[in-house]
Amino acid sequence: MQEYYFELKIKPKKRYDLFLDLITTLTQNAIEEDSGYIISRSEDNLSEIEYGIKAFAKELEIECETELTKKKNEDWIRKYQDAVKPIEVGKFYVHPSWKESKEGKIDILIDPALAFGSGHHETTNSCLSAISEFVNKNDEVLDVGTGSGILAIAATKLGACSDICDTDELAIQNAKENFKINKTQAGNSWVGSVTMSKKKYDVIIANIVADVLIMISSDLKKNLKNNGKLILSGILDKHIDKVLSKFNNFKQLKIIHKNEWVTVVLTKGE
Repeated sequence: MQEYYFELKIKPKKRYDLFLDLITTLTQNAIEEDSGYIISRSEDNLSEIEYGIKAFAKELEIECETELTKKKNEDWIRKYQDAVKPIEVGKFYVHPSWKESKEGKIDILIDPALAFGSGHHETTNSCLSAISEFVNKNDEVLDVGTGSGILAIAATKLGACSDICDTDELAIQNAKENFKINKTQAGNSWVGSVTMSKKKYDVIIANIVADVLIMISSDLKKNLKNNGKLILSGILDKHIDKVLSKFNNFKQLKIIHKNEWVTVVLTKGE
């Protein structure tokens, strides 16, 4: 990558289509259209193309603004990577693959992917804190709506056996890849929700939304062992009472508030 590139902005007063056709024949570079401007960028000097555009406009007697600037190339991938910050929560240190591990913390590698969690959102962060405190070695865990798999991976790294499910097949694929990156393995996995499981768990984690938690509340209870724990998240504080009303026979172990989001840890008695 060269240190500089050239940007040519063209704004004809009329017959925009003719100028767009011309610029696409004069350069092999991608063309951007923005608010009446045709923009071409290249590491080659675009002054000859600018001259040709001006001559074309003069011949057609069309007023056309052009602006040619020389700009410093940015390493956008590097800038993006620098912007993704690791997080430290409870026993865990969550970071992308291009960042170093942290001594004394349990390492979780998650490369940010579209629509999937990397630990930065308040709900994921709170769940990691709850997992750090309430998941024990040899626990059987189910992560409902697993997304990136980060919560199930965290539980697995504490010695639990973690099943995962999600209604999005892409999420399951993504989670399995993240398990591999972390040199761990999920237990059972399926596309769907907790309703498809015949198993009872020591811990069920569900970081979804309040309405869905309410809808599947009976299945969450049914699939939880006696003295098992529920870690429920994705709940806006204005909906917490509505969610808790579905679990009024459960004991509250902890409530975590982060901004307007709430995570609650409940336990099922004998």
